[in-house]
Amino acid sequence: MLVWRTRPVKLIPGKHSEIPLKAISEKELPMGFKQELLKKIQIDRLTEKILATIGPSGSEQKVDKGLLRVLLEMAEYHHHRERDLDIYLPRIASGKTHILVLDNDLPFYNTTVSDIAMRKSPTLKEMVNIRNAIKILNDSDVVVSKKADSVKTVRNECLSLLNLSFSAEEIEAIAVDGAGSLEHGYADGVQECLDMFAELLGYQPAPKAFKADHHRIIGAVSQKETGEIVFGPIVCYSLIHSRLFAVLPAIGSFDRIRMEGYLEIMNGAEKPSFTGAEVFQFLNDEVNRRGYSMWRNTANGHNLSP
Repeated sequence: MLVWRTRPVKLIPGKHSEIPLKAISEKELPMGFKQELLKKIQIDRLTEKILATIGPSGSEQKVDKGLLRVLLEMAEYHHHRERDLDIYLPRIASGKTHILVLDNDLPFYNTTVSDIAMRKSPTLKEMVNIRNAIKILNDSDVVVSKKADSVKTVRNECLSLLNLSFSAEEIEAIAVDGAGSLEHGYADGVQECLDMFAELLGYQPAPKAFKADHHRIIGAVSQKETGEIVFGPIVCYSLIHSRLFAVLPAIGSFDRIRMEGYLEIMNGAEKPSFTGAEVFQFLNDEVNRRGYSMWRNTANGHNLSP
């Protein structure tokens, strides 16, 4: 269950940037929430990679079973070898239950291990039985899902194990951590904090029209009925110059004047809306204003909502 306890917070420029990174991570930032949020991001990225390996029905494209095994372990499934089948059972399993067979179709079955073994890897004695033969030829009565739907099921079970409740102070601590990383030139720390805020706010990578080389650019993305892409608020981080800035309000891809202004900001000819630690203050305020839903994001065209 997600809990949002609202309280106005304020980053103090200069003061926060002087806090040592070690002190920020150990004292200011409660490790429980940060690690749970980073784990959620890891789960979604792993899910994206697995979904990208799934081909259409009947194709010879092989799903990445190694990655799926990692996701199954995160969902606390345990492996069971039955005949020549790799079977994964949920944390609490007894008799007829939700069971995944790790093959290229990734079927989830609502039945017993012995029934799956008979259907998927029958012995000669089992095949000559008329009743069994019908089951072997048609498993639609026990198959719950396959392929992408099964991967999403495992992903959602991973998420059900996370505790993503948080307070305004915990979000402020992420902003302070990001500001400190920026001040000390710690690019990985800046990007990790941007990852967390992108997750919290549902921000996505920049659409093609807004991309720039050697920049990490994220923001809210929407599309009008006309096909125009609307992007923003926009947060940009220069990977070369360690320059962080934000552009507001949102920009439509068909708005030539605003697009030209955006390019001027990217080139340093015009001032952005926020720079440096101000960006993390803005992101902090946005989470404070909007709250967080862990089902908000989509990935690679796949709707990951339950």
